[in-house]
Amino acid sequence: MTMLRRNLTRMRRYPSMTIGIVAMPVLMLLLFVYVFGGAIGDGIGADGRGDYTNYVVPGIILMAVTSGTISVAVSVCSDMTEGIVNRFRTMSISRSSVLTGHVLGNMVQVLIILVLITGIALAVGFRPNATPVEWAAALGLMLLLAFGLSWLSAAMGLRAKTVEAASNAPTPLTFLPFLGSAVVTPDSMPTALRWFAEYQPFTPINETLRGLLLGTEIGNDAWLALAWCVGLGAAGYLWARSAFRRGVRR
Repeated sequence: MTMLRRNLTRMRRYPSMTIGIVAMPVLMLLLFVYVFGGAIGDGIGADGRGDYTNYVVPGIILMAVTSGTISVAVSVCSDMTEGIVNRFRTMSISRSSVLTGHVLGNMVQVLIILVLITGIALAVGFRPNATPVEWAAALGLMLLLAFGLSWLSAAMGLRAKTVEAASNAPTPLTFLPFLGSAVVTPDSMPTALRWFAEYQPFTPINETLRGLLLGTEIGNDAWLALAWCVGLGAAGYLWARSAFRRGVRR
């Protein structure tokens, strides 16, 4: 709780990172709705800008979650390079609390981002038909994904030599959803790219989110989405724990 409070205090005193993380998906949302919405919507068979808005918003929400985890890498790398972790070693605290505080603090940040981006999406024409249970399931899925990606981002921050490198390391995760079904259907892609889009982790997550919010077919995507979230979280946690132990020993 102390480490969580420390990270929430840092977030409040230095809001520029949160503002920058929110700005990216908001700009993408406005761009795809008002600039590309008509042309892309016609290309994938959507009936007008309104239908394409419903199609693209789940992908933008997914992008907001992935971009929201960048701050973990930055804050973890900052702690490691500025020497505060060595100070923590002299205290009678659990070593795991340092990384856990960063991850839980990021979960709060992601929750705020989700509320903001969903509110803006509703304002520009997003019209979901989800029940309260489906909204809760969608929120749970996004938080589970954020939890897994936060550990993965923490590991990247531990391995980075500088804060600048840490801020760039998780960036590919932000744009990976666009190589899936976030903005267009995989059927419209060339063969090789379509194969990648169908089997990369964010496509079943996106399709599950879209199904929960809009009532489209989910099928096996729900189980695949949960498996990917748990797998990413487990891999990130094990990598972060190993990197943290090596970093502390140095």
